[in-house]
Amino acid sequence: MANLKLSTQFTDKFISDSLINTQFSNASKAKDTLLSMTGKGNEYLGWVKLPSSISSSELTKIREAAEIIQSHSQFLVVVGIGGSYLGARAVIEALSSPFQNLEVPKKGVRILYAGHHLDSDYHAQLLAFLETKEFSVNVISKSGTTTEPAIAFRLLLSLLERKYGKEGVKNRVFSTTDASKGALKKLSDDYHFPTFTIPDDVGGRYSILTPVGLLPIAAAGFSINKLVEGAKNMEAELSKDSLPKENPACVYASYRNALYSLGKKTEVMVSYSPSLAYFIEWWKQLYGESEGKDKKGIFPAGVLFTTDLHSMGQYLQEGERNLFETVIQIETPKYDLYMTEKTEDLDGLNYLAGKKLSEVSDQAVLGTLIAHSDGEVPCLQIKIPRLSEEILGELMYFYEFACGISGYMLGVNPFDQPGVEDYKNNMFALLGKKGYEARRKEILDNFGN
Repeated sequence: MANLKLSTQFTDKFISDSLINTQFSNASKAKDTLLSMTGKGNEYLGWVKLPSSISSSELTKIREAAEIIQSHSQFLVVVGIGGSYLGARAVIEALSSPFQNLEVPKKGVRILYAGHHLDSDYHAQLLAFLETKEFSVNVISKSGTTTEPAIAFRLLLSLLERKYGKEGVKNRVFSTTDASKGALKKLSDDYHFPTFTIPDDVGGRYSILTPVGLLPIAAAGFSINKLVEGAKNMEAELSKDSLPKENPACVYASYRNALYSLGKKTEVMVSYSPSLAYFIEWWKQLYGESEGKDKKGIFPAGVLFTTDLHSMGQYLQEGERNLFETVIQIETPKYDLYMTEKTEDLDGLNYLAGKKLSEVSDQAVLGTLIAHSDGEVPCLQIKIPRLSEEILGELMYFYEFACGISGYMLGVNPFDQPGVEDYKNNMFALLGKKGYEARRKEILDNFGN
């Protein structure tokens, strides 16, 4: 049985029985379509059975590469954008100390990121920082020509060659790319870089359990075996034949689509733990890129409470009622603190004496759920017992599976992203890339220089 618990306590009053029953029926059909691999985008459904099909030899190969990185590097620069880095970063940051950059690592290497934007200041400062550091690079790209990571990798490879020579970079660059084609594959073969394959049937935002996510996570010192095992447990839970109201992915998809039909166009993911900040970013891409098509889709947003209750709290409580929340709550922290009593109760906190800080946080969660529900904001709750590799594996597979169901319920292809190409084509034209001359002329005629 999976560890994740989903509660609809603060949502049920907003949805009629007939509406949710209709959505349950739709979710059941969408789940069958997903598992039978007969729906839109079925050529990208390799992730569905990935947890149970990963071999121990594949995991061993990844761990061995991670050990090589750890043997000679202080840092690993992960070069990728979108799904090529967000899944790994979500796991690494969820499991790492927020003060890791101030400490000497006890295990693994520190992970840095590049290629996820085009800011010249960031890249210049990264290169300057790495001049005196021992580092390796994991470049992740199916084609090797995506602009942001390709630029970052070119800069980093030049630095590596200057520091170590062309021969010396062979065990400092690990590429994760297509099995047989593309610019990065050719470059990797020319340089004899160790290479891992991105499966053809797994899209970037669903790739956390491929080498895309597993190599950086292993290099950071975390257990990829436990991560995969958690996902495998959730795969078994969600794939079994059961009523939709007993399947947490069907329940989540049903409630969010019911709320969407009632005009709730924005879903706000809420965490009370800063450790999940990049998990929220991963989730935003997963759902935004999967569902935002054909002028449809719930807009995914995210906040960190209680911090954002002091900035976004007013809007969430009393703003336009076009949103709902999904709260992820960690039931048991890794560490806890007790509140103490002071002789002079100047801050007025003696009423908390003897209570755990986690208890204070729990009551903040409940108080906010009650307030927002009273303020006509439906709130779904997802509880996990703690943060660990196994539970993050469960949680991420849950969201992937539910996303496939929800996208099919919405009537879109949850596994493509045609709209992402539009900005790229305009950028290529403006920069004078060969083959884009007609588009460049059209842009300049309409918008000037």
